[in-house]
Amino acid sequence: MEKKLEKILKNYVKDECNIISTLQDVQEILGYIPEEAINFLSKKLDIPASRLFGIITFYSQFHLKPRGENIITICRGTACHVNGSERLINRLLIELEIPPGGDTTDDLRFTAEKVNCVGTCSMAPVVIINKRVHGEMTTDKLIKEIKILKGKR
Repeated sequence: MEKKLEKILKNYVKDECNIISTLQDVQEILGYIPEEAINFLSKKLDIPASRLFGIITFYSQFHLKPRGENIITICRGTACHVNGSERLINRLLIELEIPPGGDTTDDLRFTAEKVNCVGTCSMAPVVIINKRVHGEMTTDKLIKEIKILKGKR
């Protein structure tokens, strides 16, 4: 991991990048930003680790834990909530066997995200599967999509 981080830091110094670009590069290469990477960057850049953690936890694009290869995002905004998004979330977690409080399967094949709003209220409830938007989602449609993804290897 340190070799990959050193390469990113060379670009940081050479291009005078900002820390957000550096964190994006780390996440792109490692899939998430592990604590060891934060501590490494903190020492190399002379930036307190707490400041890096603050940036990472402020922006929803950054992740401190490994994520699944398939990302399923369920909107919990008002329109989606009223139209059954909580039912979809509960069924998804059961189907993927994700324990309460968790969001990623043990085999790292799936991550279930709950977000406050995706801005597509007219299509509620909305589920985004691997960056593809699915409006007017039902539990039957969601389970069908999951089975398709489970079948792919």
